Amino acid sequence: MPLDRRQRRRLETIEEVLDIAAEIMAEQGVAGLSVGEIARRMGIRPPSLYVYFPSKNALYDALFARGAELILAAMAEQRSDLTGSFEEQLLASARAFIGWCIEHPAYSQLLFWRPVPGFTPTAEAYAPAVRLLGLTTAWFEELQSDGLIRADVAVADVLRDWTVITSGVISQQLANAPDEDVEAGRYLAALPGLAAMFAAHYGATRPSARSRGRARHADQR
Repeated sequence: MPLDRRQRRRLETIEEVLDIAAEIMAEQGVAGLSVGEIARRMGIRPPSLYVYFPSKNALYDALFARGAELILAAMAEQRSDLTGSFEEQLLASARAFIGWCIEHPAYSQLLFWRPVPGFTPTAEAYAPAVRLLGLTTAWFEELQSDGLIRADVAVADVLRDWTVITSGVISQQLANAPDEDVEAGRYLAALPGLAAMFAAHYGATRPSARSRGRARHADQR
């Protein structure tokens, strides 16, 4: 059903609060988020914010959900266009994922680190992250079915090790060179070599007929 004016105004205010909260986290770090500073920038008294978020953790929860939805949407769009060899797909996926994280450092800290003592996202807020994990798992399963990943390895192990690699690059880049350009970051420059090593370890020696057919179809497009 269509929203009435009061409901629309409430949703608009919630989005405004989240926009400002994200700005503050980007400026001062995730743990530096202040309800008082949000209220000051909005020109209201701090108690007014509790009408929309009953606690600071509820605000973090909404920010977690928003960030998780954003990266899920970005990766779902990118995964739909992946083609090529195992190494080529790894590299394209890593560049998209890590590039998003570098461009959204505050959300990345909240999603992948533990910067706020005592905060744990609710199941509802965490749901997009679960869907992203499922998306990545299905991608690796498809690669294995196509004969691009060795048949003798567990997809769960491949996923775990790839997560370790990508999260390491993200952590190094954000911790040591947060202001470097996404395309020229010194740690991002390591991605081609890392993807090549990973593909050499987990990649199948020969692709299946199914994957060769997909490659020919991609070339024709």
